[in-house]
Amino acid sequence: MPVDHFVPLSTEILALLRETDTCTVSNAIETFNVRMRNEGFIQDAVRCMFPDFAPVAGYAVTGRIRAAAPPIANLCYYHRMDWWEYVAKMPSPKIMVLADVDRAAGTGAFVGEIHAEIGSALGCVASLTNGTVRDVPALERRGFQCFAGGVSVSHAYAHIVDFGEPVEIGGLKISPGDLLHGDRHGVHSIPRETAGRLAGAVCAIREREAELIRMCRRTDFSLDKLRALLGHDPLCLPPNRT
Repeated sequence: MPVDHFVPLSTEILALLRETDTCTVSNAIETFNVRMRNEGFIQDAVRCMFPDFAPVAGYAVTGRIRAAAPPIANLCYYHRMDWWEYVAKMPSPKIMVLADVDRAAGTGAFVGEIHAEIGSALGCVASLTNGTVRDVPALERRGFQCFAGGVSVSHAYAHIVDFGEPVEIGGLKISPGDLLHGDRHGVHSIPRETAGRLAGAVCAIREREAELIRMCRRTDFSLDKLRALLGHDPLCLPPNRT
């Protein structure tokens, strides 16, 4: 999405995402019936590197990387200034989304201590890649969340191939400017048409779940009482098949 056509969401919506786990937000999105329930999230072996961190939310800045073979130029892996200029132009907060397109993804780590420092200085709160990361203790100290396929000793020949175009990681298609939300459970995208209604839906989900939990913990719990409580659950809608 071109920067001049990008409209950032309110600080209240971003704050809600930073204090709400991805599972609850995913349940809230389901109530709007805007996409299939098996879509909109990373589905393969990309894992959260720092599960004890709070949830992160940010706009995607996208690129494709390789690490197995030397680049033609810019052999120093962090000197791709046009990449950083692109990142700087996008509104904050940002999440670096880097699709590793090597035949064997993860040969070398693009994001490590230096990239985390530069990214943080430019408003990035996390990175997402099907490849690897490194300098894990430094990343943790910096508070820079990473979602990755694993870790690597070396950056090898990690370099940007191109950037600013849609990429796909773990079955999730991500375009520049997409709003992403991640925590220990993984990463999903937030449809913009639902963002302004998330607060009410999250509140309803929490109240409904609290009611069910109270029922389950009662000494007089029974399946009949559970059945009566469930009734027609307004939060359980049929999947969108349009």
